[in-house]
Amino acid sequence: MIKELKIISVDLLDEYKQQVSIDIQAAFDQLKDAEISTETFSFYTSVSSVFSSKIEGEDIELDSYIKHKKFGIEFLPDYTRKIDDLYNAYTFAKINPLNKKNIAKAHQLLSKHIVAKHYQGKIRAHNMYVSTPDGRIEYVAANPYEVESEMKKFYADVEVLTQLQMNIQDVFFFAAMIHLVFVKIHLFNDGNGRMGRLLEKWFLSQKLSEKAWFIQSEKGYYLQHQTYYNNLRALGLEYPELDYSKALPFLLMLPNALNS
Repeated sequence: MIKELKIISVDLLDEYKQQVSIDIQAAFDQLKDAEISTETFSFYTSVSSVFSSKIEGEDIELDSYIKHKKFGIEFLPDYTRKIDDLYNAYTFAKINPLNKKNIAKAHQLLSKHIVAKHYQGKIRAHNMYVSTPDGRIEYVAANPYEVESEMKKFYADVEVLTQLQMNIQDVFFFAAMIHLVFVKIHLFNDGNGRMGRLLEKWFLSQKLSEKAWFIQSEKGYYLQHQTYYNNLRALGLEYPELDYSKALPFLLMLPNALNS
């Protein structure tokens, strides 16, 4: 069934398995929720929301956010609301299947204070460039006229992969590939990075168990955010010319996050 995939490459899978440096199954089995978590507060969802937001430049600290989320301590709304929105998207993903409709809904939730309402959960209709802080273009995303067709392939692949029996190394490989391919297509006007990191964890939870939500992958990416961005850039400047044979350093970051 892997041969049915339309956009997510499997070419690096064997090399990936050879280069993974940890026992993924053993590390995954050791995952457990934090004692501070309750029925109404998830410590690791807070970690995911804070560090995924920090990757995008949000000025938020985990300790402050936990005080806000668990203990109701008030901060200025601008300090917490985008992180609250992302927290809500993670909470939604935990109880809903990974599919096209729910991806749009999750983006609606996480982008509530990022883009205008008519852009939330909607496919972009404009050219999209990723720029450096000094204004240089470092990536040109898929042409708006091909985004829909590329996402059709993406959704079809996700459906195949969610139904396919695979071992845990395969699951981690494809979770990272889903993350990577999604951010390269750049479906939405904004929030694609946050969404890609959520999709990665969403897929892991669908294939493995709810313990996947305890993986601190977003924190791992933030702590190595220059490496994270360098590994994303390594594939090329423009979408039609992307070279997924250079994706291995990016793909190997996810299993390493089990040690975060």
